[in-house]
Amino acid sequence: MNLKKCLIWLLALVFVTFSLFAGDEGYKDLEKKVVEKTLSNGLKVILVPRHNAPVASFVIYADVGGVNEQQNMTGLAHIFEHMAFKGTTTIGTKDYKKEKEAMDKEDQAFLALRAERIKQNPDPEKLKVLEENFKKAGEEAQKWVETGEYDKILEREGAQNLNAFTSFDQTVYFYSLTSNKLELWAALESDRFTNPVLHEFYKEKDVIMEEKRMGESSPVGRLFDDLFPLAYKAHMYRSYVIGNMEDIRNITRQQAMDWFKKYYCAKNLTAVIVGDINPETAFPILEKYLGKIPSGQKPEPPITVDPPQRAEKRMIMEDPSQPFLVISYHRPAVKDKDDAVYNSIADILGGGRSSRLYKSLVKEKKLAMEVYAMPTFEGEKYPGLFTIICVPNKGVKNEDCEKAIYDELKKIETEKVSDDELKGVKARAKADFLKGIDSNLGLAIQLAFAENVKGNWRELFTELDKIDAVSQDDIMRVSKDLFKRTNRVVAMIETKSEEE
Repeated sequence: MNLKKCLIWLLALVFVTFSLFAGDEGYKDLEKKVVEKTLSNGLKVILVPRHNAPVASFVIYADVGGVNEQQNMTGLAHIFEHMAFKGTTTIGTKDYKKEKEAMDKEDQAFLALRAERIKQNPDPEKLKVLEENFKKAGEEAQKWVETGEYDKILEREGAQNLNAFTSFDQTVYFYSLTSNKLELWAALESDRFTNPVLHEFYKEKDVIMEEKRMGESSPVGRLFDDLFPLAYKAHMYRSYVIGNMEDIRNITRQQAMDWFKKYYCAKNLTAVIVGDINPETAFPILEKYLGKIPSGQKPEPPITVDPPQRAEKRMIMEDPSQPFLVISYHRPAVKDKDDAVYNSIADILGGGRSSRLYKSLVKEKKLAMEVYAMPTFEGEKYPGLFTIICVPNKGVKNEDCEKAIYDELKKIETEKVSDDELKGVKARAKADFLKGIDSNLGLAIQLAFAENVKGNWRELFTELDKIDAVSQDDIMRVSKDLFKRTNRVVAMIETKSEEE
């Protein structure tokens, strides 16, 4: 699964107590309940009343992610996601005036350290002095911080699953509360997206760099870290969302604040609320608080387009770990008219234990422990990757699994899938869709995604119709165009002992 679908599946389970069975109410009837309004500052609000329980799920969707970054400043989208939980001029500080003075000195000390650090030949002795000055300035600033106050406020109010995520295409903040806390949510979100203070900025960057190190400590993590720049020549999907280590180390607090001012304006945000909410009484409250967020101008989308791939790309990473195989093919963005066809192909090939790849490689030939096919891998708003992942069995070479996978791809290109296979695809798609919108939070995130990535929240309710329209000929047509050798990117871990 890609990040979005995996998250929604998980949230559907977590929030089962807050759910209303969309299959029973009928998703077409659910569509009629959606109410939308653009506030005076340009912030789009989508509400879905569901009165089965006195709870609601709240989402703020920022239309910004790793794809909006530039060289030397990768990781900014993820850094600000962390910073959004640090507080404001009134939350997370013991005395903002004194803290601001201390933070200014900390920033000056960091800029001096950074200037020496990025030189071609930095002076080691000078670096030690500058690092010590920076450390002392940070300790002074920390004295004025009320760590974790934002989280503590919401935990006292009974918030569930307070969290956020950043991907290539978006940054999403979400949690659930009892529905009588609407005004509290609106006030807190308005404050953190109007008056953010980047408390503990450099301390939190250390946390993010540790995340980066943990990812790189895994052979599979290193493989994926190298896969994206191999697959993309120019587009910013080539830069993994967490960012480059040196970029993270050297990004300044001011750069993060500039990022916020550019991308967290009202016209680049969408608020979605699903639950026990009355739109007539909710909109005045939302206007009062969320309407305070500066309007700004919606930033231009990325201009860079990746050129067509001219030849197969291949990467072999030698490591003492077990073999691992990734085969990716370039595909259009999810707004493409054939998106439902790509989803169907992925399901038929590697959508579970009844899929072709699983039956062939795992059950029959005993070549692999696991094999999956995903219609998108990470990036979806712009042209991305259709990806197959295979974990070979002990003693089996990647090449054997690779050949078996290509044999199955050739079949789907040249032979029509059976009626039963196609019926199974459509039945599973319906079940997955209904599960995804069953919970308040799952529905809220999917509506926000459809509004920003697919162009309109109504696109969410056309997905089943598009799957139903997929034909056997469509699957052959798209497969022939997709599974070309020149369109292929192969990355693998080849087992080598420490001595080798």
